[in-house]
Amino acid sequence: MAETTRDRILDAALRAYGTEGFAVTSLDALADQLGIRKQTILYYFPSKHAVFEAVIDAAAIDLATAFEEEASRGLVGLEQVEAIVRRVFRLAVAQPELLGLVREVTRPGSLSADRLATQIAPILDRARDFLEREMDAGHLRRSDPEMLLLSLYSTVVGVATELEVQRAMGLPPTLRGTVARRQELTRFLRAALEPAR
Repeated sequence: MAETTRDRILDAALRAYGTEGFAVTSLDALADQLGIRKQTILYYFPSKHAVFEAVIDAAAIDLATAFEEEASRGLVGLEQVEAIVRRVFRLAVAQPELLGLVREVTRPGSLSADRLATQIAPILDRARDFLEREMDAGHLRRSDPEMLLLSLYSTVVGVATELEVQRAMGLPPTLRGTVARRQELTRFLRAALEPAR
């Protein structure tokens, strides 16, 4: 039963931190949402920040698993990039709070950015190595792999998660709209990454 309560706390915290943000989410609000006392949360986690770190740890595992599944398919070049984009968009639809948490953690001034960065460093290393190999093989346009990786992250996660910006631009946050944005992003990335012939 204890593990179930701990998991419920982490699930509620992920939803809250990934949608509302860390600063505005209190332990009292989490406890109210769960129908438990704040002291129950503090039994499992000594502080609000400890809850946040546990959520980051669980999210990093989920992200690593998702990207590892895509990377292990043996695709090359643009096919691999497009598979990752599709996976990110599936995550954005199925678990928007997960990518929302990533955005929250990677905001300037975040106290937990290093924690997430350390945990996903192997994924980033593997992605950078992939980009270098594919550029060397002529499957992707030659560029700085570090900058390309940063640009890919910013562009893909931004397009997949920036609902406020999308609404302001008149783009509906519907499944159809999400598919259209993913397709347009894929065309953009293909044009940017295809090697010159």
